[in-house]
Amino acid sequence: MIHWYNGELLTEGTITLSISDPGLLYGATVFTTMRVYENNLDHELTQWQDHCHRLSESIKAFNWQSPNWQKLREGAQDLSQHFPVVRMTLFPDGREWITGRNLPTDLAQRQQQGITAWLAQERHFRRSFPNYKTGNYLSNWFALQTAKEKGAQEAILVDEDGNWLETTTGNLWGWKDGIWWTPIVNKALAGVARSRLIKILKQQNLPVQETVWTPHFVNSLQALGYSNCVVQVVPIHTVI
Repeated sequence: MIHWYNGELLTEGTITLSISDPGLLYGATVFTTMRVYENNLDHELTQWQDHCHRLSESIKAFNWQSPNWQKLREGAQDLSQHFPVVRMTLFPDGREWITGRNLPTDLAQRQQQGITAWLAQERHFRRSFPNYKTGNYLSNWFALQTAKEKGAQEAILVDEDGNWLETTTGNLWGWKDGIWWTPIVNKALAGVARSRLIKILKQQNLPVQETVWTPHFVNSLQALGYSNCVVQVVPIHTVI
């Protein structure tokens, strides 16, 4: 039940919001989810600065009030002592809400054996403000629940032309002809894990390219997977 809200560490499973709070009424929040390695926000793999940069750029884009960054770090540090995964949410007026959770119990199995994904082609599965991680995540959540009903563990979102964009929780990766490929993110979220992986591949002189994932391009891929900060990289062995 432990979580952090508006400068305080709480042990009850609820927070109090005004009935006129835009975060409650419209999902007017931005958030980022990070995996904290060795309970250390400054661990290289935690990517603390990258997650704070994501939040900072989001509130600048929406012209929202900046949070108390020191309090945000204090709350994240407290939660990281209890959970390996920490989600930091900001409200338009600068309030912070930080929650934690455990890693998926079958993460190792997913990483080793891969998962099934469902192609969410309907228009209502396209999310608003695709370049930002906002609290209005209904389309992603709905697509993921629909995927689970169909026996899949993830859903793949597409644009109006049927080009593949991202999964409900991460960025897509493909492999063919000795090159790693990932979709251009002009209509999708540039994930923190994605950016780190691109940097690592380039440092190791491994070819990586961005392109539009048309259905024709997707059919040419030899391998498929997705990434985010929690699961790192998970293969996709089947697409429904």
